[in-house]
Amino acid sequence: MTWKSPLTLVRDALEGQRAQESELRKLVSNLPYEGLEKGKQPNRFFPSNAVKTTKYSPLLFLPKNLYEQFHRLANLYFVGLAILNFIPVVNAFQPEVGLIPICVIMCLTALKDAWEDFRRYQSDKKINNMPCFIYSRREKQYMEKRWKDVRVGDFVKVVCNEIVPADLLLLYSSDPNGVCHIETANLDGETNLKQRTAVSGLCTSNPGFEPESFNCAVVCEKPNNNLNHFKCLVEKPDKDRVGASIESLLLRGCTVRNTNHAVGFVVYAGHETKSMLNINGSRSKRSKLERKLNVDVFFCLILLFTMCLIGALGHYLWLESLPGVPPFLVPDSSGHLDEPSLASFYMFFTMIILLQILIPISLYVSIELVKVGQIFFITNDIDLYDEETDSRVQCRALNITEDLGQIEYVFSDKTGTLTENKMVFRRCSIMGTEYPHKENAIRLAVLDEPETEEEVIFNQHQQLPRTRWSLEAVGISPADTHWQGSRRKSKVAANAQSDAAFSSPLETEVIPDQKLLQQITRAESGGGHRDSSREKDPHLDFFLALAICNTVVVSMANAHRQRACTSPHSSQTNNPLEAFSSLVKKAGAFFQRKSKRNHTILEVPVIDAAKTDSREDRNRVQTCSLHPLFQSGGPTLEPEDLCYEAESPDEAALVYAARAYGFILLARTPNSVTVRLPSGEELVFEVLDTLTFDSNRKRMSVLVRHPVTKEYVLYTKGADYSIMELLGTPYAENISGIEKNIAADTQHHLDCYAKEGLRTLCITKKVVSESTYRSWLGERKRAKAAMECREEHIMKTAVQLETNLTLLGATGIEDRLQENVPESIMALREAGMHVWVLTGDKPETAVNIGYACRLLEEEDLVINMSCTNKLTCTSILDCTLEEVRRYGEDPSNVDTTPNISLVIDGNTLTMAMSPDLQERFVDLAKRCRSVLCCRVTPLQKSGVVKLVREKLKVMTLAVGDGANDVNMIQAADVGIGISGQEGMQAVMASDFAISRFKHLTKLLLVHGHWCYTRLANMVIYFFYKNVAYVNLLFWYQFFCGFTATTMIDYWLMIFFNLFFTSTPPILFGIFDKDVSAEVLLGVPELYRTGQGKGEYNFLTFWISILDAFYQSLVCFFIPYLAYQDSDVDIFTFGTPLNTVALFTILLHLAIEIKSWTLVHWIIMLGSVALYFIVTLAYSAVCVTCNPPSNPYWIFQSQMADPMFYLICTLSTVVALLPRYTFHVLKNSVAPSPLLQGKQLDRMDPSTRDQWIKEWRGFRGGGPVKRYELSDPPTPTLETSADFFPDSDADFMGDDLSVNVITENRQRVVAT
Repeated sequence: MTWKSPLTLVRDALEGQRAQESELRKLVSNLPYEGLEKGKQPNRFFPSNAVKTTKYSPLLFLPKNLYEQFHRLANLYFVGLAILNFIPVVNAFQPEVGLIPICVIMCLTALKDAWEDFRRYQSDKKINNMPCFIYSRREKQYMEKRWKDVRVGDFVKVVCNEIVPADLLLLYSSDPNGVCHIETANLDGETNLKQRTAVSGLCTSNPGFEPESFNCAVVCEKPNNNLNHFKCLVEKPDKDRVGASIESLLLRGCTVRNTNHAVGFVVYAGHETKSMLNINGSRSKRSKLERKLNVDVFFCLILLFTMCLIGALGHYLWLESLPGVPPFLVPDSSGHLDEPSLASFYMFFTMIILLQILIPISLYVSIELVKVGQIFFITNDIDLYDEETDSRVQCRALNITEDLGQIEYVFSDKTGTLTENKMVFRRCSIMGTEYPHKENAIRLAVLDEPETEEEVIFNQHQQLPRTRWSLEAVGISPADTHWQGSRRKSKVAANAQSDAAFSSPLETEVIPDQKLLQQITRAESGGGHRDSSREKDPHLDFFLALAICNTVVVSMANAHRQRACTSPHSSQTNNPLEAFSSLVKKAGAFFQRKSKRNHTILEVPVIDAAKTDSREDRNRVQTCSLHPLFQSGGPTLEPEDLCYEAESPDEAALVYAARAYGFILLARTPNSVTVRLPSGEELVFEVLDTLTFDSNRKRMSVLVRHPVTKEYVLYTKGADYSIMELLGTPYAENISGIEKNIAADTQHHLDCYAKEGLRTLCITKKVVSESTYRSWLGERKRAKAAMECREEHIMKTAVQLETNLTLLGATGIEDRLQENVPESIMALREAGMHVWVLTGDKPETAVNIGYACRLLEEEDLVINMSCTNKLTCTSILDCTLEEVRRYGEDPSNVDTTPNISLVIDGNTLTMAMSPDLQERFVDLAKRCRSVLCCRVTPLQKSGVVKLVREKLKVMTLAVGDGANDVNMIQAADVGIGISGQEGMQAVMASDFAISRFKHLTKLLLVHGHWCYTRLANMVIYFFYKNVAYVNLLFWYQFFCGFTATTMIDYWLMIFFNLFFTSTPPILFGIFDKDVSAEVLLGVPELYRTGQGKGEYNFLTFWISILDAFYQSLVCFFIPYLAYQDSDVDIFTFGTPLNTVALFTILLHLAIEIKSWTLVHWIIMLGSVALYFIVTLAYSAVCVTCNPPSNPYWIFQSQMADPMFYLICTLSTVVALLPRYTFHVLKNSVAPSPLLQGKQLDRMDPSTRDQWIKEWRGFRGGGPVKRYELSDPPTPTLETSADFFPDSDADFMGDDLSVNVITENRQRVVAT
């Protein structure tokens, strides 16, 4: 190793810091410098690929861990008192003894931290030693090395099903088109394949890529955690620059799929990779109970200082009252005695040391242990396990379980949270004509019908032959359509999971509309020959747009696709209980999945409606691939051999709809799209550019060159409000009559779709001239090569081209409600929670779903706010608030407050949340039972949550499933992520993760209630226990001159709180059940006991403190009076007090325990037995433990004295009699709702269920009907306008829309 001067080291450090902090990095290949020392390496300033997530090292563990633990003020407090006890003038007892409690607590915490860090070390070691292939110039080949050996500037080769070791700029792929397919499940949970494209113009050799020939410089941006953006350019030796984006970046942690191998250049390594920059540890939040706990600890500190001041003042008065110097006051070595004032000052600190346990030292550790136990039972609840996804609830924030029992406001996303996020193609409108797809609606209705027991038995035994079926384009009426065979097939198959996302039969099977099928057949025939009219037919163009305008990846259905191994960093948990229970769960689920895969799914013969080719998935159920039966004779590749990997369910639904009409997407490369027409002819469209979707434009476009007409065609799809304003001339100039109003007709259909609850998209086309394209292409290339403001320039070019669009039609896609969503929302509202739904959908769609999921009720007073200026918004808020207040203040309406619901759109919400209106908006919103916010952005979602939480001072919960819900989830007190089909971003940002919205009901109403009541009662008990015990020492000071003398041995005092009375309250906090889960779910109103102030409040705290004072007085003075004027020694007097305190404290807990189990009996009796065993042994062996007074054989003598048993019995009964009497009177005269629920538990289950059913019927919470969409009349121009009535009172204006819905409205959705 070469010696370097300090100046050189400083210079290198500064250069390295400058290189790492620079906004742009210039990287070159490491190959020319292979074998040279590190100082001569060009990329030496950037970190290696080795990762380290541990917090400690073996040498620095002790100091760093102590530093971490001393961040807790409680630890500093107790350590300070222990050190204070070493000062002779203020020590209360042996200094070494005072260190024991805090040392035990800190050692246990250190062991826990060490174990967690060791697990992180093992994970790091496993990752760093994973194999990979790095090119070596010496060996002229790729050498197998470890991940930790990868450096920035290396060339890495990754093969199929291998995880990418670092962030690689893709330079070469074995695919002829330079495409590499990757799976990003380890990063965002999305299992669909994504395409990455090699940087163009770099690989010139046909056989493969030669790393040694790469002599370019790579200029990239500074590392950041944005997984969706990457700025880079490759500078060639001739100074020519080639831009690269995220489409050419292979991220660390991704898995290569369906690609033999790929070669990449390392741009970021180790902790600078995007995946590592996105890793956040377990979230740390402070619960509401902990914040209240800290306030009460402060009150205890005030109480402690008050008692110490009394002791110091009493000691001063006692010394002043002495006539002389008593012999027990020993002077110091110089014969000097302290003045009474100085002695009382010292006594103040001595009393603090003596009474320090008034602050519960073990409470914080006990709370952590209780929460670990609670999390164990939550994660292992079989009712919260989802068999379809093989997932269970995850507790990612370990310290806010009790907050689940105090929620007052629930904020929910709609798509994927309340709905399944399984998009089903339902309707479409082409050139102003609506096609209702009634046959497809019949199929979906069959899937929704409940099965009878006979059908289940029938389907278990009968096997029907597999048949092929087709739908002829002529001669069949809807009345002739019928569905035969097994509905069980469709239901099971619809729930089957496949490797491709959004590929269940529910989403992929579409039965074509007869009328539209005939139209396509006529357009395809084209008079028997190909002409321009055929190529420009709008119906064909519509389905070509559905097949082309997307980012769907096409792969072979039989391609081997090994599931990705979860990244250790993304899957590891710091909770050993979770790891253990995970193994148990997986072992049990293995057999369930195995049996599920062996089910035989029956094929269904259907009338000739469309062709279904049945195929059997290799590992799962049989599925169906539908497409029209047209003439064959084309290539041998069949549609059922294809697998579509879509990034969103909407794209998948549209591609499958196009396939149902014969427009089959066969292949997609970066430069081409191959589509098979219904005639069997295959067209290869040259892809010139893809204008990807973004949240600002709300649309995406694909620019292609038509293989027949050679025209430059831009196909665009997007939200209706973003498309309609970009429309140009009608589709054809020669169209006359009513068809001139295509846009108006389509808009009418879109409105009808929205009222039906469907998601809508508009489809357009634009023919671009060659000169326009050439001019635009130059600007596009400059935008892609820009390093500054690249996204803005790229979006500007996209907007520039997306003008004067020609409307082809629109689609309506159904997103079905999840199972039991209406019942869950009803239960949450009955539990006293205000439910808000925040969605980006149109108001009509959102309101329809709101009624379907019972967010809105028929009898609700619905306030619909929509305005375009702030003055109108202010007027609406003032008027509405005045009416609501007036109704509430009317004495005749005391018990008849209406159920008010608010519907507000995004623009109005922005104005209502402005600083001068937000107070009025919050005042109105808190009076509403439900609020539905439409057309809101992710930023608005988080803003609403923060506004309600801060203004109303309430506990909030946000639940969502997508990346657009992350801000909302993080803004709430409790964030719930749903592991749905939109990836894992919401889950990774959440505190708890569930797989279905219905699981939220039990998570809150049962586990939330239990966690809060258990922890609240345990905290109150801990304060009571410590105050009651420490007051025994305080009362004794009145009889010993306030000299801080104790009548109980120091060791027994320590053992009392550390061993004898520590375990029972912990078990009480883990196992106690005030009400069973069945009653809590059946009577949701019981949840309200935890809302607001809850059971742990100012009153209950001070009542327990006063009770502790009373019990300590009884426990002290009954033995004192019994032994008054006797000659018993100090420990003989103290031993009965210690025993009485034990019995009183444990029996006090026994009164509070609501449900006794074998564990409770063992722990309670074990604590008493441990006390007697330890005390007897200690009294027998301790001869000179605590001179001059020693507890030798005192307890044995006490147990031989009948007075001891009389004192213990009498003192315990008198101490607990008031509390027991209070409980008896309270439960007899005014029983609480929880006690009434407890009485229900004592009933026979059938009687209890009948009582709950009758009670719910009396309250109006009857059973909720299934959510289903009926088949409505075709919403064409002939449909009457009153088919979708909005309201009875409707005031409309240019800038204002307020609808008040006061009575039952006719709706398509049946609730």
